[in-house]
Amino acid sequence: MTHDSAPIDKAAAGRHAGETGEGKPRRRVSGRIRALLAGGLVLGVGATVTLAAWNDSEFATATFQAGTFNLQGSTDGTAFSDHASAPGAALGFSVTANALSPGDVVYAPYAVRLAANTTSPATVTVTAPSTSGTVAGLTYSLIQPSAFGCNASTTGTVLVPAATAVGSVPGTVTFELAPGAPTTSSGAAVDLCFVVTAGASLTQSQTGSATWQLQAASH
Repeated sequence: MTHDSAPIDKAAAGRHAGETGEGKPRRRVSGRIRALLAGGLVLGVGATVTLAAWNDSEFATATFQAGTFNLQGSTDGTAFSDHASAPGAALGFSVTANALSPGDVVYAPYAVRLAANTTSPATVTVTAPSTSGTVAGLTYSLIQPSAFGCNASTTGTVLVPAATAVGSVPGTVTFELAPGAPTTSSGAAVDLCFVVTAGASLTQSQTGSATWQLQAASH
């Protein structure tokens, strides 16, 4: 007996084959998505490492304090003190200066130094002396000797030349002072010698005074 074979539905077979074929692309797409996700994770890890950079800082601090500065004078070369305002220290002339006659010459020593704890050196300027009364006929000179003392035989650096009128100073007259070493001690003194001469034009009974200012500026 002959059995007829069941007819093959080619269209259905084609659909089944198409479904089987469509499954493979889905798996490939899924694989690409996973690859992209994996790549995204890798990039995320890289960004985290960058944010974890080390940081460090250095700081520097300075404290500022002003130094001290003090000029002292002495009429005997031993006892020094401050004479910050006029009339200042009275010069001790070797011959009384209140009974001068023409041709008389009188001498007075003086010394200046920087006091203990002064932290800066100084330039001292000899200013024109201020005067009161009558000083006509009086001239002076100023010498910087190597030791304290002032008389007719005193020599040294001439700061103000002889025959300079009392009440004036020729140009700029300066000398230097150094602080002590260590600064807790006083600096070395600079000795001075004032020489005043009475000229022929001096009149009887005239009275006058002169005040020299030694002005120190730190540097």
